[in-house]
Amino acid sequence: MNAPVTALSSAASDPAPRRRRGVLAGIAERLARTLPPGAGVRVTWRQPDLGEGDDMAGPAEAGAHCLRQAWNGPEGATLDIVASHALPWPDGIEAYWPASARQLLDQALRQELALARIDSLQRSEQLRQALYEIADLAGSNLDLPVMLRRVHSIVGELMYAENFYIVLYDDVRRTMRFLYFVDQLDPWVNDPDEEIPVTEQENTLTMRLLRSGETMRGPSADLRARFGIPRGEDNGPDSADWLGVPMSRDERVAGALVVQNYRQADVYSEEDRILLAYVAQHVLTALERREARKRLEARVAERTAELRRANEELQAEVFERKRMQDIQRALFRIAELSMTSDSLGGFYAEAHDIVSELLYARNFYIATLSDDGSMLEFPYSVDERDPERKARKLAGGLTEYVLQTGKALLADRERIAALEAEGKVRSYGAQAYCWLGVPLMREDRVVGVIAVQSYSPDVMFSVRDQDLLTFVAFHIGSSLARKQAQDRLVQAHANLEQRVSERTRELAEANAELVEQIGERMRVERKLIHQTMHDALTGLPNRLQLLERLARAIGHAQEHPETCFAVLFMDLDRFKLVNDSVGHAVGDELLVEAGRRIVGSVRGNDVVARLGGDEFAILAEGLDGPGMAEELGRRVLSALNAPVWVAGRELFPSASIGIALWHPRYRSGEEMLRDADAAMYRAKGDGRDRCAMFDEQMHREATRSLDMETDMRRAIQAERFVPYYQPIVRMDTGEPVGHEALLRWNHEQTGLLVPGEFLDVGEDTGLIEQIDWLLYARVIEDVARHPLPGYVAINVSPRHFRAPDFASRLLALLDGAGVAPARVRVEITEVALLDDAPRTLESLALLRRHGVLAQLDDFGTGFSALSYLHRFPIASLKIDRSFVAGLDGDACTESVAVIRAIVALATSLGIELIAEGVETRHQRDRLIELGCTYAQGFLFSPPVPLPGG
Repeated sequence: MNAPVTALSSAASDPAPRRRRGVLAGIAERLARTLPPGAGVRVTWRQPDLGEGDDMAGPAEAGAHCLRQAWNGPEGATLDIVASHALPWPDGIEAYWPASARQLLDQALRQELALARIDSLQRSEQLRQALYEIADLAGSNLDLPVMLRRVHSIVGELMYAENFYIVLYDDVRRTMRFLYFVDQLDPWVNDPDEEIPVTEQENTLTMRLLRSGETMRGPSADLRARFGIPRGEDNGPDSADWLGVPMSRDERVAGALVVQNYRQADVYSEEDRILLAYVAQHVLTALERREARKRLEARVAERTAELRRANEELQAEVFERKRMQDIQRALFRIAELSMTSDSLGGFYAEAHDIVSELLYARNFYIATLSDDGSMLEFPYSVDERDPERKARKLAGGLTEYVLQTGKALLADRERIAALEAEGKVRSYGAQAYCWLGVPLMREDRVVGVIAVQSYSPDVMFSVRDQDLLTFVAFHIGSSLARKQAQDRLVQAHANLEQRVSERTRELAEANAELVEQIGERMRVERKLIHQTMHDALTGLPNRLQLLERLARAIGHAQEHPETCFAVLFMDLDRFKLVNDSVGHAVGDELLVEAGRRIVGSVRGNDVVARLGGDEFAILAEGLDGPGMAEELGRRVLSALNAPVWVAGRELFPSASIGIALWHPRYRSGEEMLRDADAAMYRAKGDGRDRCAMFDEQMHREATRSLDMETDMRRAIQAERFVPYYQPIVRMDTGEPVGHEALLRWNHEQTGLLVPGEFLDVGEDTGLIEQIDWLLYARVIEDVARHPLPGYVAINVSPRHFRAPDFASRLLALLDGAGVAPARVRVEITEVALLDDAPRTLESLALLRRHGVLAQLDDFGTGFSALSYLHRFPIASLKIDRSFVAGLDGDACTESVAVIRAIVALATSLGIELIAEGVETRHQRDRLIELGCTYAQGFLFSPPVPLPGG
């Protein structure tokens, strides 16, 4: 339906023929004319800008006599001339003709290159001019259809563009718009404003171009076949040559330009593709500029409207603010009246003047109720027609109507007449054209009315006047109340002076009694403060007072780096034994005596505190160095070591002392006490009755313990504790009869850790129980999921047997996983049996009844008492690895004797025997000779995780 654009030049109506290389096209003919008749000439060339070509004149190269010249011509050209003739060449031709032919061909080649450059420059200038024109169109005020027709005309001057369309694409909203569409054969008419929805299933050449963002060129049928696009009835006729380029911005396709030819193939070249791509980007820029200008104009119009509205609102606000300032000034003056007016009459007159500045108030009166509420009084009235208003009994006037309703009344003459007709009001005095009355309030109670009225139709009150008078009346009521209260206050002042003199005498008497009570209270307060800061038993400063003194000492040391002080933390050795053997009363006497001896051995400015139990601490300031602190500790120990008689008993107390010297890393006294406590435990571990200084090694150990505890808590949450399994085998056959589940920690930074590297921290913090239960659950899950031969032994620490529900909890885990109790054994040490024998026996017996057997680990290294082998349900003994290792060393004889005794003992009691730590064949052979059947060790297998675990 669209007619061709008339603005297109006639040269664009048909495919433009490619310019022939005019100079080289007839070069063979010109060379043939320089040869005898009947000669044939063939010229071939290859050059980077011109490509490959040839030209022929006369017969082909069939003659017997040929002249051939090949050389490298100007600007990288390769040239070749072949001249042929059926007859021999005349004399002289072979000598001069090749050189002249070469010169002629070089000259023709240079001319051809010059023409090509001129053609390229012309095309570039044409393209530049076209792009300038498109850019000018973007800034013009032309309508969009007119601008796009001009763009079409410009494209038509550059290439064949009889059939041309521009499409925009929105990949977010999945829509496209055909801004421009001109086609000779396709009757479809586009609507530039119509957004066409695009579905994922839609598959056309245009959609392929928009989605891929790649240029497409060639016959439309070939393109559809190449990209698997079906032929659609609504897609228009196929074209002999189709060229589409995307319009892209920031790697997003925003649209495309398409030209097509229905009559001739191979119309569009690579040069046309590049040219159209340039045009596409400039068209996109032009469209974006127009869209941006359109948005800017809309925004400017919108902003102008907003500013206009804002200006109007501002003008109204300025007017309202001025009005509010007037009102505010009036209110301030009304508020001042309650303080400055000499009388109520003066107050009312000045209030009238203030109201007159805000609205018409030539006729103004204030009416109030009498004290008994039966009379309507007029304390103030100014009126043109009623100069005097007398008090009257309450009736049905307009004033009484406002009093009864408690609401403002704005009434013109018609409204007053209507109220009179309804019997609601009755007029008194001169008839007003407009009457406005508002209630006068006091503490949410109507006590009067303020009224203004007009006797002329030229003055009428409005709703705004009503609101204003209501607002002013509220403040007049408040100020009136203050004025009346002030008057009453003056009256009361005289009475108050008399009462003050009487009260002063009473207060003097009470003051003497109060001074006595204050003295008693201060004595009680001092006693409470002393009790708060001192130990009740020894009278020494307590932990709270020590921490306060430590805080002051640390603050002073931070300001004076040369300061040296120390904290000595001491604990009486075996004090629990004293309490348990001779009673707490004797223990208290020993603590009091120890406190006296410590105080007697320190310097006068040192602070001795009891922290609780049998723990004491000393804050020693003004030290010369660590040697002075150690000397003080030894002096205290010497004082404590002297025998003491308590309750008829001679006791020899001793203590272990830990010393923490001041270091800038400390931020609180708690930190120094913590490190001194750690050093005290080092002293106990070294044999008690001694001092130990907290050093960097202990600091590193404490830091490591803290870090290890933190890592351990995270590892528990992440379940990074896993079991490794070491088989227990029959030594003669190597067949596994069970496994021991060994704990390992997959640490995030340091990798795999064995229990020896973290077990002490786990025991100290109590986290080992959580870790053990994680391990038990994992082992039972592995037993349920993997075909492990025999049983699996899990290690149980003594602390688990202190929990009364250990056995039932373990059995519940087995039952929940569906694992037979006989598949799991508990492995314990001799310490667990002796720690809480009754409870341990009860737990083992319960497990034995359900099929869970017990193994005794490290047998031979502890008490090795026969009594608990009889009392406890032990299924097997494990020979400690130290005896097994002795089979290879100098202590072979002793190890053999111990192992032989253990074998005899186990055999007589019917207990299974397992050797631990078997690492050599010699150890295995000796154990078999001694009668040991089962073993585990690196000889058979190291501990390994389950596959996939």
